[in-house]
Amino acid sequence: MAGGDSDTVGIILAGGRGERAKPITLEATDYIRSKALIPFAGRRLVEWVIDACREQGIRRFYVVAQGLENRSQVKLLLGHGERYGVEVRYSRSSFDRYNVGSGAATLHNLEQWDLTGEALVLPVDSIFDFSLAELRATHHANNALVTVAAVARSPLEVAGKYGAVQTDSDGRVSGFVEKPNLAQVHEFFPGISGDSCGLIPTNAGMYLIDCGRLRAAAREPKLMRQAQQRLDWGGELLPWLVRNGHPVAAHHIARLGDLGNVEDYLVTLRNVLAGDYPQMNQLMTTPHSERPRFWVHKSSLDTRDDVTGTTLADKLANGTVQIGAGVRIGRHVTIGADVRLEYSDIGDGAEVREGASLVGASCGDSAVIGPYAEIKDSYVGPMVEIRSERAQPVRLDGFSAVGDGAFLWPGTRLSGVSVYPRLKVPAMANLPSGTALTSSDDILRWV
Repeated sequence: MAGGDSDTVGIILAGGRGERAKPITLEATDYIRSKALIPFAGRRLVEWVIDACREQGIRRFYVVAQGLENRSQVKLLLGHGERYGVEVRYSRSSFDRYNVGSGAATLHNLEQWDLTGEALVLPVDSIFDFSLAELRATHHANNALVTVAAVARSPLEVAGKYGAVQTDSDGRVSGFVEKPNLAQVHEFFPGISGDSCGLIPTNAGMYLIDCGRLRAAAREPKLMRQAQQRLDWGGELLPWLVRNGHPVAAHHIARLGDLGNVEDYLVTLRNVLAGDYPQMNQLMTTPHSERPRFWVHKSSLDTRDDVTGTTLADKLANGTVQIGAGVRIGRHVTIGADVRLEYSDIGDGAEVREGASLVGASCGDSAVIGPYAEIKDSYVGPMVEIRSERAQPVRLDGFSAVGDGAFLWPGTRLSGVSVYPRLKVPAMANLPSGTALTSSDDILRWV
């Protein structure tokens, strides 16, 4: 990871409501958890963002928040940055009415904070692997107003999901195509053949900007009017800058992990635990074991389960618990006999009872996974109770997600289903993938 001092400040866009990531972004059906506070590999997402940027020289951050819940949650966690060795400031609540899109929020708050130097603008629903020094080098070499961090993806990955970046022969951005379908991908990138061959630069949602010049450009009357209505970075602000002749560069970064929905969250978590993000590797603690690679907090090694009375250390020694690659076990976790874990994250105080299997799963703090439950490619939120039994095991797969404090009865089988917080779900099966159980009325429709 590159280090050293930098004059660059960080602008964290934390104002979104995380609609695509529900129920991960819900503490209750009517209470939004800020995307910045999504739990991820033992910490909140914004903490990983702060640490990754601090290690590359950024010491001052400006957080664009939105609304009482969002602002108070982020500030309660970060404070003014003392605990992280940085300085953190927040957008004023009186500016919330101007935060109509990520681009508008950035422009209005640049004025409020009177920023004139260089800033790295980044969201809080992604994990990045990048070199700030290399990003700055591209920015300065192109005398760019904005340099877009770009990630190379195949046409199938791009179609309908990511904004594509067009560049000219000099490497400057000549155009943007916001979430093109597959036909449009081939239309705008004629050099790409096939659906899985060739790579297309996509907008990673992270931008290095010249604050003073961007503020000057934003005073153009048409852009000012648009910023009063709706102005997103990818869909409106960047295309406007390119159309009006402002220098916009693109710089390829190593990797981006999207956390904007349940499937992407779990895929990114698996990749991080597998060691595919060098920056995250350096920020995480030393693994308990390198082959297979996993982390176990000492307090969990010493915790006894109430059935056998043996510790996790005992079970690992005698082979009655199988821990494969890519597993992180937090503090004071109880692991029963004959448990199998692989590419999974287990939060503090959780209980995984005898015979349970977790593969590609996230298990929140103080959740209880009952005996012989089978959890695969699924998210289990904090304080969830999965009351599984050997004769009636609970099975989750297909990127299912169970929100905070929900309760699943024995025999429940869900694939690709979302359960909102606090719901009590009776034994259910065969719900269509994509079903969201948001209330007791939803449950009654399927019982």
